[in-house]
Amino acid sequence: MKIGIIGATGKSGSLLAAEALKQGHDVTGIVRFVNRVRDSRIHVLESDLFELNRNTLKSFDVVINAFRAPSGKEEEHLTSVEHLIAVFEDLPDVRFMMVGGAGSLYVDLQKKIPLYTTPDFPKDFLPTAANMAKAFSLLEKSTINWTYMSPAIEFDYEGKRTGRYTLGKDNVITNTRGESYISYADYALAMIDEVKNQAFIRQRFTAVSERG
Repeated sequence: MKIGIIGATGKSGSLLAAEALKQGHDVTGIVRFVNRVRDSRIHVLESDLFELNRNTLKSFDVVINAFRAPSGKEEEHLTSVEHLIAVFEDLPDVRFMMVGGAGSLYVDLQKKIPLYTTPDFPKDFLPTAANMAKAFSLLEKSTINWTYMSPAIEFDYEGKRTGRYTLGKDNVITNTRGESYISYADYALAMIDEVKNQAFIRQRFTAVSERG
């Protein structure tokens, strides 16, 4: 498939691009700075996220949003999704997938208590988590073809790609050691597998893996 990755040079985006290439997809990095794309196999679309429109995205089968708002501008997690929803309303044949946050996952079976509202949630992460939760709520109410993937609570950039993961939906889940853990590499694998599997259309899902 033709996959565009917004933020393809970031931590999540770079591993998503590498995994998509590994699985044989045609990958375009949607980035603000062309010179940061180092892999010659990746096509490049130079654009600010807020300048993306129907014409710039209509050629893709899937667009994955791996944008991360800078510190102090966490509200951009919400405003960026507002903008992208408006764009994708005119692109019914293009699937929108998003690297989400763990904070909106529920900690109770009744789905009343999101993780980010619990007393022990780190205060430093609260602005990001709250805005990403609001963005997820916007997606749920939208009519676009979306999929949102929340990582585990411990999202480990240094962790190994084990090639295995366990899937869940709206609740925090744990691995065989009782840990809510996933490496960035296994997260990327689960996301790119979902491009093909299409098991979570207009749904959120999550995944955990074992420590490599």
